[in-house]
Amino acid sequence: MAVDLLLGLQWGDEGKGKIVDVLTKDYDIIARFQGGPNAGHTLEFDGIKHVLHTIPSGIFHKNAVNVVGNGVVIDPVIFKKELQALEGFGLDLSSTLLISRKAHLILPTHRLLDAASETAKGKAKIGSTLKGIGPTYMDKTGRNGLRVGDLELDDWKEKYRALANKHEAMINFYNVDIQYNLAELEADFFDSIGALKALPFIDSEEYLHQAQKAGKKILAEGAQGSLLDIDFGTYPFVTSSNTTAAGACTGLGVAPNRIKEVMGIFKAYTTRVGSGPFPTELFDQDGETMGRVGNEFGATTGRPRRCGWLDLVALKYAVNINGVTQLMMMKGDVLSGFEKLKVCTAYNYKGNKITHLPYNIEAQNVTPIYTEMDGWQEDLTQMSAAAQLPKALNDYIAFLEAELQVPIKIVSVGPDRKQTIHR
Repeated sequence: MAVDLLLGLQWGDEGKGKIVDVLTKDYDIIARFQGGPNAGHTLEFDGIKHVLHTIPSGIFHKNAVNVVGNGVVIDPVIFKKELQALEGFGLDLSSTLLISRKAHLILPTHRLLDAASETAKGKAKIGSTLKGIGPTYMDKTGRNGLRVGDLELDDWKEKYRALANKHEAMINFYNVDIQYNLAELEADFFDSIGALKALPFIDSEEYLHQAQKAGKKILAEGAQGSLLDIDFGTYPFVTSSNTTAAGACTGLGVAPNRIKEVMGIFKAYTTRVGSGPFPTELFDQDGETMGRVGNEFGATTGRPRRCGWLDLVALKYAVNINGVTQLMMMKGDVLSGFEKLKVCTAYNYKGNKITHLPYNIEAQNVTPIYTEMDGWQEDLTQMSAAAQLPKALNDYIAFLEAELQVPIKIVSVGPDRKQTIHR
């Protein structure tokens, strides 16, 4: 049985959590394959808003098992808070939430290292969420990280101590003023380890292999977005994992030839949190309106998101490197009320017109070239069928499909799971 894959095609915050929640009824297993609690997947239903950071977005469906894969990094303190937020919803997490033994743990000193590194950069900071993600992945590739499976060994606290001591020496090296009480942070950490150990630990690659043999339907859930990929994103303003389709193979142990549908999610416009280049960013009333109507604040950090017109050059790039087979357009409702819409279809790159994403898209090199289209005035939030969508929106969708050569299968017209139109 093939594995389907769902991921973001922009700089994250595309609405992946909502769509995973909507699609879970069709799957037996939802498996998160990379990233850490720097992700914020927002789900809304029955008048309640839920924000998940590590736990897969299928957790509210009793038909599905949720797997935190080996490519994920886990902060036990944040994870415990997530578990506590799920109390009262009648979920049997001991049978529906499984943790890969090969997933790495975020230590308190990883978070401190993150803060020290970012502070030391000064104006050159990358906009880290300060969750310790980068330092944890650095220890992973440096081959001295602490993994979930280590918690089953007698000497795991000795491994912890050695790594934490190394981190404190590194913090001192940065020579910045970082105030902290490590004993207090460690008390929370060790307490939270107990909550993590109450869940089943699995050899996730074997579990998923057997599930495929048994004909189970699996959906791999990505975090962040393709333009934040450590290899293919807008480096160095990126995350520390592979957010593209390849990350599902390394983050779950799924073979490339087992992946069938690659579902790419994008907003009807573009947003970005933190630092980094953003060719279509708006600093006018249109950008302010997008942010206000779209409630564009980071689900994890609360930081306001930068807003701009849809960048088709970047989106086409993401479609190509992921092999996207179908698209989902989010927040179409936010563009209601604009007289005219703009879509970036090319760049003026150092005096030349190009239609591919170049090595450097800083403002001094790139100016967006726009195609202008009519907007729509209708309120989409109460619509429930494709036949109800206004002509101008259908024209917008048709234009994007023609440019991207991939069908748009879902249009989201609001945050609730019911505000989802299948085409």
